[in-house]
Amino acid sequence: MQASLPLRVGLVAGEASGDTLGADLIEALRRRAPDAQFFGVAGPKMQAAGCLCWEPAESFAVMGLFEVLKDLPRLMKLLSRISRMFLKERPDVFVGIDAPDTNLRIARTLHDAGIPTVQYVSPQVWAWRQGRARTIRAAEDLVLCLLPFEKRFYDGHGIPAEFVGHPLADAIPLQVDRAAARAALGLPAAAAVVALLPGSRRGEVTRLASDMAATARWMQTERPNLVFISPLANRPTREVFAATLAREAPQVEVRLFEGRAQAALTAADVVLVASGTATLETALCKRPMVVIYRLGALTAWILRHTKLVKTRFFSQPNLLADRRLVGEYFQNDIVPEVIGAELLMWLDNAERRSELEASFAQIHAELRRNAGSRAALAIMTLVGQRRGPGVGA
Repeated sequence: MQASLPLRVGLVAGEASGDTLGADLIEALRRRAPDAQFFGVAGPKMQAAGCLCWEPAESFAVMGLFEVLKDLPRLMKLLSRISRMFLKERPDVFVGIDAPDTNLRIARTLHDAGIPTVQYVSPQVWAWRQGRARTIRAAEDLVLCLLPFEKRFYDGHGIPAEFVGHPLADAIPLQVDRAAARAALGLPAAAAVVALLPGSRRGEVTRLASDMAATARWMQTERPNLVFISPLANRPTREVFAATLAREAPQVEVRLFEGRAQAALTAADVVLVASGTATLETALCKRPMVVIYRLGALTAWILRHTKLVKTRFFSQPNLLADRRLVGEYFQNDIVPEVIGAELLMWLDNAERRSELEASFAQIHAELRRNAGSRAALAIMTLVGQRRGPGVGA
């Protein structure tokens, strides 16, 4: 009888969110294949879970249509080197986690070489540049979707896809404890608390810091007893935001934390948040929010004056509900008085808050599917189909 060969998985994760997903996936795959081996581009959580790191995940952390140009030579050289290393190692499966501009290029090279390929976290192809569906079909054997409408899009384009649910929905309890979160953060139990989440990337925080400072300044004028808090992803983003607050809203006290985003969201009454995964995390914590989004001027102009964008909404709660649950504002539509007034409305209107929380609870239930285990099963099934039962059995 032939001995089972260890499962060998190549991974490329982008940024902190991809690192979290990757670590969860590694643990889920190890439950099915205890001797599995993992290698590639990894963040600290993936490395702690046992992934051999060829290159740190933050090496690919660039966003924007044109903002990436200055980094393009370095990125292309890095992509070429990582692709060659995977071709030499020939993993049983390659899993690209988020970072589609990076991972689709690597996957196409490996797919053409006969290596099974998986994209974990769908590119936002359903929202803009839908022509990329052809690129995905040519590069990927399987797309693992975190959101249900993504699978429907791929089904319509003949691309194999599975909806596995969202790991955040698994990690955040269905009912969160506001009192405990406030106690942990040292916040007054009865205060009206506003959380400011300007983003996880330095560039993103730089673009939104002034908007958030101006909104906090206006809100404090209207309600002097408000308590403002802000969880920042790391020290560089904290320094950027702190400097902007000191310069543009020196009279507003904002308590800054490094990390602790979920505790801050749980403790808050209302949230002003940058578009992205944090909007979903806010919804899963059942908190009213206003979402804002800024891009570089040229990127924003292209999006406004072309038909690249195909969706009515950009925030995840509105996309999931397919209606405007919460306010979302882009570029010049970001007006502090308008945003501040909407946040105060959520503070004052208990009936609308209750309705919104019910909608968020429904979203939470739909996304809570044990995503890591479902993703691992789908990957193992693909490997079994392509390599046979002797791998990772």
